[in-house]
Amino acid sequence: MNRLLAPVRAEPEQAAGGHPLLSLHREVNRLFDDFFRGFGVPALGGFDRAAGWPHIELAETEHDVRITAKLPGLAEKDVEISVEEGVLTLRGEKRAEVEDKDRGYAERSYGRFERRIGLPRGIDREQASATFGGRLLTVVLPKTEAANENVRRIPVHGKAA
Repeated sequence: MNRLLAPVRAEPEQAAGGHPLLSLHREVNRLFDDFFRGFGVPALGGFDRAAGWPHIELAETEHDVRITAKLPGLAEKDVEISVEEGVLTLRGEKRAEVEDKDRGYAERSYGRFERRIGLPRGIDREQASATFGGRLLTVVLPKTEAANENVRRIPVHGKAA
């Protein structure tokens, strides 16, 4: 009788949804994360390690577009924001250094991210503003008056039965 003692996993190419080296890269990162978690090393919270960018939230009103990004461990000087041809680009670099002299342990990690977000028409990029408080970056992009004038609302009518 032939029994499997461990569950069967998908092939690396299928599990990663692509190239087998990408799957290996993710698996090695996961192993290091699991190993160092026991030493009390802070994780790069707020960042999606597989994708390499911070988590963001988008909100649009009739007056503006707001983008909020969680950037723990970063300072204002570590973040660059630009608007060009209808695309908002967030770039940053995170550097972390942890040293425990009692255990003879030191770790340095570095990582860059870039997030590009398509914007609707009618953004007034000259009036755009950004604030960074604590761990949150908030970018406010006001809409121009012309953007609101170009919107045509279409009424929805029910069918008569």
